[in-house]
Amino acid sequence: MKCPYCGELESKVVDSRRSDDGMSIRRRRECLSCQRRFSTYEIIENPPILVIKRDGSRQTFDRNKILNSMVRAFDKRQVSLSALEAVTAEIEQTIQNSLSREVTTERLGEMVMERIKPIDEVAYIRFASVYRRFQDVSGFIREIENL
Repeated sequence: MKCPYCGELESKVVDSRRSDDGMSIRRRRECLSCQRRFSTYEIIENPPILVIKRDGSRQTFDRNKILNSMVRAFDKRQVSLSALEAVTAEIEQTIQNSLSREVTTERLGEMVMERIKPIDEVAYIRFASVYRRFQDVSGFIREIENL
């Protein structure tokens, strides 16, 4: 590991700890040349997931897009950000565990909706209205009747 201070390539590990989420390891290192200490993080490298958009184009999966869409749906609702982050992590883990490296936006939307429906029905309707692109009130009414 290259020292960020002097550029030396040799360092020793002084301390290793698992992160709070259990998904990474924090290593405290000491440079053998300048004796300064620095931290590194070790994470599992997952192959990239591609999201197939409605127009057929492909983008790399971005968990922040899912989280931001849920934050908008839960605006002024009594749900913590940590709960939404847990839902996002669960969705991402489900996709990672699947055999496919591609997922459609339709499947992502369905995964979000099935997880937020038990949490808050109003947020569910808000999310569904954007995801399903309701064009008129009848779409809202049908969705509410399905609840």
